[in-house]
Amino acid sequence: MAQSVGIKDVARAAGVSVGTVSNVINRPDTVATETRARVLSAIDRLGYVRSESARQLRAGRSRIMGLLVLDMGNPFFVDVARGAERAARQAGLGVMVCNSAQNPGEEAEYLSLFAEQRVRGVLLTPADATGRNIEAFRRHGIPFVLVDRVAEGTTECSVSVDDVAGGALAVRHLVDAGHRSLAYVSGPPGLNQVRDRRTGALEALSEAGLGPDALRELPTERLDVAAGRDAGARLLGLADRPTAVFCANDLLALGVLQAMYAAGVGVPDDLAIVGYDDIEFAAAAAVPLTSVRQPAVTMGAMAADLLLEETEEEGPARPHEHRRVVLQPELVVRRSSLSAR
Repeated sequence: MAQSVGIKDVARAAGVSVGTVSNVINRPDTVATETRARVLSAIDRLGYVRSESARQLRAGRSRIMGLLVLDMGNPFFVDVARGAERAARQAGLGVMVCNSAQNPGEEAEYLSLFAEQRVRGVLLTPADATGRNIEAFRRHGIPFVLVDRVAEGTTECSVSVDDVAGGALAVRHLVDAGHRSLAYVSGPPGLNQVRDRRTGALEALSEAGLGPDALRELPTERLDVAAGRDAGARLLGLADRPTAVFCANDLLALGVLQAMYAAGVGVPDDLAIVGYDDIEFAAAAAVPLTSVRQPAVTMGAMAADLLLEETEEEGPARPHEHRRVVLQPELVVRRSSLSAR
């Protein structure tokens, strides 16, 4: 196994002190041109890479930001990560992206890893509905910002979308098209986003003079295409099948669409479908999918900016104030819901 090259090896090869090598790396302007060139030549020849973890321990500040999301298989969270990475890079930081897979146990393990690595801060979309993981992580004193979740009952910053308004947009659109019997493919009921979108759906039904029994809920254990196909199969087995379905995200909606296509059920003529997130695949589906758009890239960037602001050296004139940013969703209408009843 090759031995790692240390700063002492570089100093020996260049014929200078360890302090001179350190100055070349951290304060090159303080070193004579000829000496600096000799040290840089030794670094290149030996393949020396400085220990970032050691540097962070000395400085007491990390150049890494943690990002823990529910599902990196969902393009929505890829866009969130893209926005966060862009903001972090502009500040000279990197992003460590981790995936909880909607599992509270895995979430707890990654939060422990972030604490061990002494990251600058964490952007977190919680998987644990009880809040216990957040409480345990808070003890480490590492700042964090909630993403795609309102910071209810906490003092931390958060960036989210008004999911109640988003659910109302989706169902109001379906009701306006004449649908009176709807299904909600909801995903795991423990997720706040799932509950909020259902609340909005019920509000839209109430506005139209329809009761909650007009919305039949089909929960799923996951928020992926396979779970959507399973929900579609259950939908096909209903004796009194709804004429429209609202799905808690686009992956579920694409799964429902696949199930309908396989069974020869026409979309939107036999069943109208509305998704949520407006991922790239929504517009590219065999039947382009109507969806509630979330500004995912903006969400990630704003969350990273809030975390950067909180972890800057604070002066007395500008103390950081925790904020809850709530963005507004937008309905993007495509062919999957354009049948008149």
